[in-house]
Order: sequence, then structure tokens, then C-alpha cells
Amino acid sequence: MNGLPGPPIAGPPGSPEAALIALSPVGLHLLDTRLRLVRANAAGRLLRDFPVDRMLGRTLAEVLEACNVTGPKAVERAMRRVLETGRPLPGLHVRARSRTRPPLQVTVSAACFRLQSADGTVLGLAVSLTDITARVRAEAGLRLLNRAVTGVGTTLDVFRTAEEFCDVAVPELADTVAVDVIDPVLRGEAPAPDAVLANAPLRRAGFRSVADPDRQGVPIVGESGTYPFGTPYRKALADLAPVLVDDLGAQGDWLDPARRRDARLLAVGVHSMMVVPMRARGVVLGLACFYRWRNPMPFDRTDLALAEQLTAAAALCLDNARLYSRERSVARILQHQLHHAPTLADAAVETAHAYLPAGAGGGWFDVVPLSGARVALAVGDTSDRIVNAAGAMGELRAAVAALSDLDMPPDELLERLHDLAGRPVPGPADRGAGPRQNWPASCLYAIYDPTTRICTVASAGHPPPVLLHPDGEVEVLGLAPGPLLGHGNAHYTAVEHTLPEGSTLLLYNTALFGAAPGPHPPDIPLDRLRAVTTAPRGPHATLQDTCDAVVDALAPEQPFQDAVLLLARTRVLDAAHTVAWTLPNTPQAAAEARRYATAQLADWGLSDLADETRLIVSELVTNSVRYARGPIELRLIRDRALISEITDDSGTAPRLRRADDTDEGGRGLFITAHLTDRWGVRPRGRGKTIWAEQVLPDPPGPEPEPEPPEPPELPEPAAPSG
Repeated sequence: MNGLPGPPIAGPPGSPEAALIALSPVGLHLLDTRLRLVRANAAGRLLRDFPVDRMLGRTLAEVLEACNVTGPKAVERAMRRVLETGRPLPGLHVRARSRTRPPLQVTVSAACFRLQSADGTVLGLAVSLTDITARVRAEAGLRLLNRAVTGVGTTLDVFRTAEEFCDVAVPELADTVAVDVIDPVLRGEAPAPDAVLANAPLRRAGFRSVADPDRQGVPIVGESGTYPFGTPYRKALADLAPVLVDDLGAQGDWLDPARRRDARLLAVGVHSMMVVPMRARGVVLGLACFYRWRNPMPFDRTDLALAEQLTAAAALCLDNARLYSRERSVARILQHQLHHAPTLADAAVETAHAYLPAGAGGGWFDVVPLSGARVALAVGDTSDRIVNAAGAMGELRAAVAALSDLDMPPDELLERLHDLAGRPVPGPADRGAGPRQNWPASCLYAIYDPTTRICTVASAGHPPPVLLHPDGEVEVLGLAPGPLLGHGNAHYTAVEHTLPEGSTLLLYNTALFGAAPGPHPPDIPLDRLRAVTTAPRGPHATLQDTCDAVVDALAPEQPFQDAVLLLARTRVLDAAHTVAWTLPNTPQAAAEARRYATAQLADWGLSDLADETRLIVSELVTNSVRYARGPIELRLIRDRALISEITDDSGTAPRLRRADDTDEGGRGLFITAHLTDRWGVRPRGRGKTIWAEQVLPDPPGPEPEPEPPEPPELPEPAAPSG
């Protein structure tokens, strides 16, 4: 047939062989022994962009060249091997691209086998072609999606995530990919859709091109800009829907060479593009832009669907990075507020502190003024790298501050704190999570009394404090540490130490000395610490200078977790600031208390407070006479405020109530509360102490210097006569 010499390959017309070839739904191409195309059935001519009918009689090389097949020599060698050996070749993938505009690219699976007659004469080759373009593209898309899932979002950094997304999409999907993120997203914010429509600036977060891995686009990564109206970018943001431009030459009337971005597109020769909005969890994050200029195949709907899937996966990773940035910012703000309290200096201690952030852990400290001129020093740590370390730190500090107002001893306060830390916290409701696992936390709590120089310390798995003596000696205070908060049985022991006047307590966490959190205290270089703290620093050196020197000398450059250091230099309230009397438990005790208080206030030069103080001590002593059995102690302390303390052996705590007009009593604490700045009750071993504070009047300032008298006015000179 077709006027070609040689034996017929498919049999005469009307034969079963000819009918099989003509009616087969699979594309069949027959080649003779010279690898010339001699026949193609109807199914083989369905690809209209590949003129197989005009290829009859042509050699295989000419057919492959006309169909623009990728790797034609390798295909020809494979088929010639089948012709020579007779070994079939199934599943040879052949990629062809038409020469039309726009071009058409197909992938076919070619099954090649040799044809021979009954006597063994070789007749030629039969090639069965199956169009597998859709399957191949689907498989490539799945591989690309798998790469995106595993290769994008390896860090919680917005820029790194955008770069990873661009690396995945180039060159498999596009020649150039750019990711632009709405600027507030970089700060962890979730911009509302109306803000996006209000011409919100976008910042270039990622860019990759096949031309050069280091080449930058317009704008470069890190720069911000806006998209003008009437462009596909603006349309994608406005509609929150992807935009496909498959022929930029015919659909590029919006391009303006005066704009840098448009000029780059025209200069490179971009012929098609896709713009896909990046959204996750209802938040619009930015745009992903795909361009083709080296690959001649224009983007189509299949490419757009794949780009949407890739962008959705990358957007989820970007949103995770945004959420992490927000939580990290909140944690940093919280840590800054918790660790940058003003330096405290009063009658009890002078403090200084240092905080070295490491991005992990939750080291914290606090200084809480207590009643009776005492002060509480607390330091703690979360000994695990938990995401909500800053929140856990804030919870612990708030609980310590609240329990300190109850004037509990250190061991009892830690027991209460242990119970609070051991309670399960519900997980996020939106994910249906169960109770949150307790975070391991340590805490050291100390109370220093400047009137007795006694420091009472208890520890919940926290390393002991270091005492710096005035003479330069350094020692680690002995402790009986209990379990971590929320773990084990709550059993804590308070240890008392009498501190020399002018000594300094050093409270810290393990990260300060480069040690990992754990049950064992870190190795403290006492010799180096002694040398640092006793080194001369000039006449104007402060406690904060000493604190900074300790950190510079002993702390690692990169601590394992957030490191904290608190220094507290102790002071003593001598007899000039405190006085006490023991009163008999008789009805005359109130009168004696009034006389003692009046005389002492006169000695202190505080007679202006005598009337209120007499009424306060009279009411409190009368209450003790009514409920206590043993003697009563009255103590006055002149500190930042005037403190009146009444101590008795009654364990009954008074309760503030409002008495009716017809009641004969019940007004003592009501009067006390109105005459004082604050008041309270703290328990003792046997009994209680009721205390009340009055604000001291400001000392008189220096008298203003008298203004110089104004010079006398001189009479105006008389006008000359005549």
C-alpha cells in the first residue's frame, strides 16, 4: 500500500489484520525494515498538531524531528535495537512538542515490537502509542506537592519559608517565582480583607529564577511596594481568586514600561503568568506569582490548579511562621516587662538585676515588699524548652505575688504554689486537646527581715543562693530543696540564716553559669566570683555595676536558656528606726499603748501623725485584749511609712465589717482601714500580727531664695527750657 515496495505489513485490505489496525482504539504506527513510516491508523492521527498523515514514507528520524521529540537519537536507537534483536520494548516514554503557536506538548507511552511473517521474514516494526500526558502531569504534580509538604516550612521564619517555596516551584512549574507578603504579616498580625483592599504595602519575601539562583527580581527581597490598580496582581487581591494570563502578548495591555516591574517582564520576554493569593485560616497573607519565559509552554488550567495547591500548602507554613512571630513578640514583650522592673532600694535591700535572653526557657525573678519592712526575693525557671515559657513564667510570677500578699512563710507558699502548678490546664478548645501536661518549674523564695537580719529561704528544685560577705568571702547558703513545682509530693523546708549587715545575696538560674536545667545545682566558680565582686570599681560604682561585672565574667556568650541574675544587698533597721513594748493583757493596755506611741512619735518628729496613730493602736490593742490571753506586743517601725504592729497569741484573724448605727462595737478595723494606707494580718508560729501603715509626710524642702528687689524708678529728665 501507499506505493511502497516490500511485503505488506498489515495484510491486504479487508483482511482481519487490516481490520484490527484500522479499528484499534490504540494509536498504531507501522515501520518497515528501513524504519520508514508506512501506515498509521485513525487513532494515531487524533493529534491534529502532529501531521502524521504527511509523514508517511518518511524515515523515523524525520518523523521524530518533525514532531520535535525530546532526545530523538535515543528513541531511534531503542527502536533499531528492537528491529535487530526482536526483543519487545514496552513503556518507552516519548515527549513531543508541536511547532504551532502556542505549542502543544504531549507525552506518549510507546510499546514497540517486531513484525515478521510465518516463515520468520522480518517485516518491520509496530509501535503502539498511548497518550499519557494527563497521567504524567498528575504524577509530576503529586511529586511537586510532596516536595512542597516536606521541603517548605522547615523553619518558623517567613522569609526562609518563602524562599523554600520558590525553590520547590522553580523550574518544575515556573521559570520564575516571586512571593510577596503583606507587610503586617511579618509582625505577626492578621490583616483584615478590607485592609488588603486599601492598598496595603507588600514586601518581597522570596524570589527564584532559572536564569541565576542569586539573581534578584523587582523589587528585591526585603523591599516593599504596592500593586497598581488594573493589574492581575490587584485583581487577585481584590477578588481573592487566582488569575491566569496564558498569553501576555495579547492580554498585556496593562503593562507599563515606566514601571520597573513591568519593564522587567517585557525585557525578559515573559509570555504567560499566574497570580495566586496566599490564604490560610481565613487570613490573607500575600501573593505568589509564577512566570514562564524560558519554557515555551504557556500556563494552562492544569498548571493553575497545581499552583493553587502548592500555594495553599506554602500559605499554611507562612501562617505558622506568622503565628510564631506573633507569639514570640508577645513573649518578648512580656519578658521585657517582667525583667526590666525599676531597681528597688529601701530600708530592707538594694537590688540590681540582669537578664540574658536566649529565645528559650522562662527564667524569671521578682522583688515583693512585705509588711513589717520585710522583703521577699523570688527567682524561678521553667526547665524545659516549651513554646509558652514566657506565659508560664508570667503565671508563676503572678501567683507568687498574690500569695506573698498573704504573708505566708516560704515553705507554705511553695506548697500552695505546688498545688497550683499541679492542676491540669485544658488544651485548646478548637483542637479538642486534653489537659495540658504540667511544665517542670523550679522556684526559690526568700524573706529578709531588716529588723532581725534573718533570711528565711525555701527551694522547689532551684539552686541555692550565694552570699557575698562584706569582707569579700563567698559562700553557698545551705538549703533543703524540695521537688519541682507540680511534680512529686509537696514537701518543702524553710531554712533560716542570719546575714551580716551589708552582705549581698546572689539569686540566679542554672543558665547563668552555662549549665542545663536539672535537679543538680551548677558548679559555681566561687574563686572567680570572689575576684569579680571584690575588684575595685571606683568611688561611684553601684550594685548594678557589680551585677554587670558578674554577668560579663561568668555568664556564657550564648546561654542554654534565658539567664537571670538578681543581687540584693541587705540593710538593717537599727534602734533609731524601730521600737517595741510588751503590754499586759489588761483593760489598761490600750491607754499604755497610746502613751508609748505618742512619746515615740514626738522623738521621731512625727507628732503630726500622733492623733491617728493613737486611735489605730488603741483600737488594735483593744481587739487583742478581747480575744488573746497572753501579753501583747506593740512595735513601731519608721521606714518608707510608719508601721504599727500588734502581736498576740490569738489565732483568730480579725475581719473587716460595717457596723450598723445601733451596734455597740465592730468599728475598730473599719476605723483603722480609713486612717491607714494599707493594713493586714500575718500569721506567726503561735498567734498573729496585725499591722497598719501610714504614709509619712514629705520632708519640708529648702526655702526659696528671695528674689532681688527691683531697682527704683528714676524720674524722666526735664525738657530743656527756651
